Amino acid sequence: MHTSRKSAIGFIFVTLLIDVMGWGLIIPVMADLIAQLKHIPVNEASTYGALLLSVFAITQFLFAPVIGNLSDRYGRRPVLLFSLLGFGIDYIILALAPTYGWLFVGRVIAGITGASFTTATAYIADISTDETSRAKNFGLIGAAFGLGFVLGPALGALLATWGIRAPFYAAAALCLLNCLYGYFLLPESLSKENRRPFEWKRANPFGSLQFLTKHPEIGGLAFGFFLIYLGGQSVQGNWNFFTIYRFNWTEKMVGISLAVVGVLVGAVQAGLTRVVVPKLGNEKSIYVGLSLYTLGLILFAFATQGWMMFAFLVPYCLGGICGPSLQSVISVHVPANQQGELQGALTSLMSLTTIIGPLIMNSTFTYFTTNKAPFHFPGIHFLIGAVCMLLSIVIIWKVLNREKKVHPELSEAFAHGGSQADTPVH
Repeated sequence: MHTSRKSAIGFIFVTLLIDVMGWGLIIPVMADLIAQLKHIPVNEASTYGALLLSVFAITQFLFAPVIGNLSDRYGRRPVLLFSLLGFGIDYIILALAPTYGWLFVGRVIAGITGASFTTATAYIADISTDETSRAKNFGLIGAAFGLGFVLGPALGALLATWGIRAPFYAAAALCLLNCLYGYFLLPESLSKENRRPFEWKRANPFGSLQFLTKHPEIGGLAFGFFLIYLGGQSVQGNWNFFTIYRFNWTEKMVGISLAVVGVLVGAVQAGLTRVVVPKLGNEKSIYVGLSLYTLGLILFAFATQGWMMFAFLVPYCLGGICGPSLQSVISVHVPANQQGELQGALTSLMSLTTIIGPLIMNSTFTYFTTNKAPFHFPGIHFLIGAVCMLLSIVIIWKVLNREKKVHPELSEAFAHGGSQADTPVH
């Protein structure tokens, strides 16, 4: 049983790693592939890239709770294998796509089947025997994401030298091989007596957002959280299109830059946050982090040479210290038995930014790099992201100052980091 559980954890780790790596593999070549298929310059291809990101996010937002509920009904194993198979098919379609429309089909399939993260998390909860092993096993999720964000783009950059389609074949092979491995070796983690009937009302993707309407006291902070992730889409959704257009970067250079992002983000989340946040406290960490995000985005907007993007990644990635602190401050506002619902609501807000963010940022970039624009400014979407960050600072500052006046006892929690065990605000 111990050996079986250990091999299952290994499979889940590899599944999550492949999930993250798969998208990282194809980002370096996606911009040029879209431009090639549409027969347009790469700056105009950015809008079409945004549509692919948004349709994936929409289908995942709608189907993730459905897939999650199906795993409660039929077990984790078939859902995980189905998800891997779906991603494998998606990458094959992307590799063979003769037209842009086929890229659209592939992303829809991936969005529908792409519930590997949610189901993998449930699998870990099923097989973890105690709190210690659960924390240790969940730590593998962060490790898989960190490693995937570094390896995926780096490997994609390497494979791109063999052809624009090579990374798609590699991603498909990884998914299908892992699916085959899981078919023969992955045991089911959810016993039949613990399964429940499928209910459509539990599969409502908007259900978690309703939680925010029940807690108006966190509305302002949640809006600030939304603006942060919306601003971040100026980088996440358009980095490859912008750098290829502005600095004539190759697929290899795009992949290397994204691998650097992975290293910096990993260093901030795994190391720096644990040192800085206890010293500054949650509230100051939020303001410092958001200020660094804003600075990084403004610098990106006015960069004139490619090497500057690497230098400006440092302040931008350092801004990551604000995320854990903001979530900690928000968590003070709800009791311990509602923390799961809170995290679900915040995840839904993040999903919404992934749906609308690329459409806003990429379309603006495209417009201001064409003759239709009143002036030429490729980095304008980064300024929009910076404005989002500045607005979030103002909103969060006003909310926290107001609350400290009404609830003076919260000053300590905001300054040094409240936990979900603290007395929530009502």
